Amino acid sequence: MKLRIANQADLPAIVDIYNSTIASRMVTADTKPVTPEEKMNWFLGHTKARPLYIVENEAQEIMGWISFESFYGRPAYAKTAEVSIYLHEAHRGKGAGSAVLEKALEAAPKLGIRSLMAFIFAHNEPSIKLFQKYGFAEWGHFPGIAEMDGNRYSLKILGKELNEG
Repeated sequence: MKLRIANQADLPAIVDIYNSTIASRMVTADTKPVTPEEKMNWFLGHTKARPLYIVENEAQEIMGWISFESFYGRPAYAKTAEVSIYLHEAHRGKGAGSAVLEKALEAAPKLGIRSLMAFIFAHNEPSIKLFQKYGFAEWGHFPGIAEMDGNRYSLKILGKELNEG
């Protein structure tokens, strides 16, 4: 498994993987599929310091992606980032999440990230357990902050302090 910087030609695959998580109401607060055009500004917002990586297997097939995004956009938070990990359906529940999170934790200090955060729905126990396995702790809990299909959902922020790169 390897990481490479995403390019614009990857955007349809990135969006397909993202859209495949919407129906579960466990991963994203989007409630209907998005298009590559709708995600273009998000894609272009990634930089060398806050990249979007494609995760490929040995056959160079896209297994998923990792996004690092700045937190809150103020200078005092420059060493803090949010990480998002999305896996293709074929690779979920098979240990790929651990391997990808390890890659993210390896990359983050090299990007100057000292504090790494993950925003996860409180009912998404598999993701919470995955991040806790790697030393993330609950840094915040926002009860009932999201509403989908008439149901309210809570959001947890998990965080971890890293060695500075």
